[in-house]
Amino acid sequence: MRLERLGVNKFKIFLTFDDLEERGFSREELWYDFPQAHRLFQEMLFEASEELGIDLDGVILVQVHLLNAQGMLIVVTQDLDYVDDEFIEMKVTLDESKEFIFSFASFESVIGLCHRLHRIGVSGGDIYHMEQQYYMHLDEQQLTRLNREDLIAIMSEYSSPSTVTSIRLQEYGKEIVKRNAIEEVVKYFAS
Repeated sequence: MRLERLGVNKFKIFLTFDDLEERGFSREELWYDFPQAHRLFQEMLFEASEELGIDLDGVILVQVHLLNAQGMLIVVTQDLDYVDDEFIEMKVTLDESKEFIFSFASFESVIGLCHRLHRIGVSGGDIYHMEQQYYMHLDEQQLTRLNREDLIAIMSEYSSPSTVTSIRLQEYGKEIVKRNAIEEVVKYFAS
């Protein structure tokens, strides 16, 4: 489980599907066994609040994004207008993405990942820039011959899973490289 504080009242939790299995959950249980899923979210919230030093009370908004093959991204926001020490109300929304999109803080991280992926035979991809982040979208067909867990582990060293959709990137982002992004970056930024 990876934690990242996003603000005074907001943080995100990233769990791989292996992390979920270690906690005794499957992907299907999150969709069809809501009491079990609710228990999982409560455990993670308390674990995260202790580690990050955040007092959670009142209304807690929990957005759960199931990411294709990457795992689960949970964004937790405490509604500061309704803080009450007597109770905690969790409002949970579930969303599922079938796309394979990662975000990067710097273009140097994109370059490093492209060189690493190129060495293991991964090609293709699109790169966008939007809201001070870089995004890489890999085509599902390119990933069928690779071990997804290995690829996710490599990508996680350089980037974070993203809930942004390819449609939003195409509409609001700036296209940096289309279709053969990995090859183009390796070609122009030799190591």
